[in-house]
Amino acid sequence: MPAIAFAQNAQPFTIKAKLTDIKGPATAYLVYYLGANSVTDSSAVINGEFKFDGVVMDPVNASLFIDHKNLGFDKYVAQNFPDGGPSKTADGISFFLEKGNVAIAGKDSIANADITGSATNDDNKSLKAQLKVILDKAQQITLEGQKATAEQQRSPAFQNAMQAKYKVLQGEQKTVLKNFITSHPASYISLLALSSVSGPTPDVAEVGPLYDLLSDDLKKSEGGRQLKLSIDALRLTAVGAMAPDFTQNDVNGVPVQLSSFRGKYVLIDFWASWCGPCRQENPNVVKIYNKYKSKGFTVLGVSLDRPNGKAAWLAAIKSDGLTWTQVSDLKYWSNLAATLYGVQSIPQNFLIDPQGKIVAKGLRGDDLDTALEKLLGKI
Repeated sequence: MPAIAFAQNAQPFTIKAKLTDIKGPATAYLVYYLGANSVTDSSAVINGEFKFDGVVMDPVNASLFIDHKNLGFDKYVAQNFPDGGPSKTADGISFFLEKGNVAIAGKDSIANADITGSATNDDNKSLKAQLKVILDKAQQITLEGQKATAEQQRSPAFQNAMQAKYKVLQGEQKTVLKNFITSHPASYISLLALSSVSGPTPDVAEVGPLYDLLSDDLKKSEGGRQLKLSIDALRLTAVGAMAPDFTQNDVNGVPVQLSSFRGKYVLIDFWASWCGPCRQENPNVVKIYNKYKSKGFTVLGVSLDRPNGKAAWLAAIKSDGLTWTQVSDLKYWSNLAATLYGVQSIPQNFLIDPQGKIVAKGLRGDDLDTALEKLLGKI
């Protein structure tokens, strides 16, 4: 049955390339995934021309390299990708491989060649051009942060101001991505764009309707099915859902159950001693905790520290002045509570009301203060 399913889903592709100014014989290598299997194919470059034929099930990221010295694939990779990334001598291009005929034209380098005949690559080029403006702004903000003094960088006010600037750019990026998805419901790039909209703190109320806009073919693709599963899982920890209960040991090995905090607003704060952004956010959480703890608010810290990281975890708690309850199973990214809540990056948090319902999530910087002020009143 798996073979039958593969045969039904496999779609043929052909790549024809022409490099007008390439000197001497060379070898082209095409690397891509077919399902879960990595495929490496080769083609002789004769008079600047080469060709690849094969099959794919869905559009997939592929890499195309030219071995100008005919070193052989292993030696070429060893010389041109010594640290995993391409060196200056590497001549390659990344693109989306999909069914149909693709033409590649260039002069003496595949890296600077043009790809035509592929709607997915055309869509990707268009979206990247729109996002470049936002990425340029982000780089400027990053440079601004790097120019600040060490004292400024440690300041909660400075960190909150920087986060506010990045948040504006994230909003601009989401707008671009949403507009692209809406206007390109059948494009494979829309599937990837939807994953970007989701981000580390996806909101099912936001991504669900966007998923519904996608074409039936995209929804039936492997990526579409996986995204649907992720969206369904998000509903378990969506704003308005009852917070899934869990129990983990505190710093003294005593079991602590989330539901034992009923009657208070509790912030489940996923973090780790090794996480730089978490440690930078901790002073803000300390400030908010001290501000609202007398009004029925508390924090439950859940650490994603490693199995051998208890000492580092305890040291970070003391150093950062985290006086609220801290728990961990010391299973790193396999932390059971983090898995239950779909945590894929940290810091991450969920605000739970006195009845155990999730009322907000992903609150950083001033957003946490604003949310609590609405719920508990101004102090």
